[in-house]
Amino acid sequence: MASPAPPDARSELTKRTIPFMTLAQGDDDKASVDARHPAARDSAAGRFGIAGNVVVTGGAGAIGSEVARAILQHGASGLMILDLDAAAAGDRVRALRDEFPRARVEARGVDVTDEEQVAGAVAEAAALLGSVDMLVCFAGVVGCVHALDMPASRWRRILDVNTTGTFLCAQAAARQMVAQGTGGRIVLTASISARRVNFPQPQAAYNVSKAAVVMLKSSLAAEWARYGIAVNSVSPGYMDTVLNEGEGLAAARRSWCARNPLGRMGVPEEVAGVVVMLLSRAGSYINGADIVVDGGGVVF
Repeated sequence: MASPAPPDARSELTKRTIPFMTLAQGDDDKASVDARHPAARDSAAGRFGIAGNVVVTGGAGAIGSEVARAILQHGASGLMILDLDAAAAGDRVRALRDEFPRARVEARGVDVTDEEQVAGAVAEAAALLGSVDMLVCFAGVVGCVHALDMPASRWRRILDVNTTGTFLCAQAAARQMVAQGTGGRIVLTASISARRVNFPQPQAAYNVSKAAVVMLKSSLAAEWARYGIAVNSVSPGYMDTVLNEGEGLAAARRSWCARNPLGRMGVPEEVAGVVVMLLSRAGSYINGADIVVDGGGVVF
């Protein structure tokens, strides 16, 4: 007897079901602004205070490092820096401990593309700090290569770090926040590269990876609001950091500044202020937003 014919793939599609999102009902205590920031209602300074513990990925880098410092300046009780460069993260932690002796500051070397490492790091942060209330993702890589010359391996690496790595960190932190039942804030790092093609440098893979982060932010904001978790992103423009120094980049820097309404590059502190807002009471009704910090460069 002949074997039965395999089911037709197209007809099988008609039998499938899909999960439905559940939106917040607006009456959950874990989403209450006063519950998370009880001292801030009548305080101008308190409006931008950060209450709880924060994990910062890429926290040893130029922008991540400045953001980590700002988070502690605004009152966070605990901070965990996750960075591929464990030695640099350790150096940064020692400096922050000296400056903020009342805060608990820790670090761990982590490859954000490794799901087990990321999950372990978030679990360790919760154990050491007592909770994970906020996550800021700055871990990322760039690649300036002409598309005709781009090896598939390098393309995959850029997307793996910038997009998949960001998702893995957000997922691990959100799982911890859901288990805690107290909501939370997540800030992803996109880029002006998500909104326009960079010039003069060719970087198709980077642009695609950051555009994906913007949509990831929106998707997670929709799905996780029911748990009291707000998800937003920041899109920095060209920043005046060590990554953009050197005579070899002088012509590019002149081009970047010439095409910007303010005529200059930004500095990490200008990104840090936006992140602080998103983590504080001032950002309590911001969810699913991408805030561009670029001096107006994307208007052209």
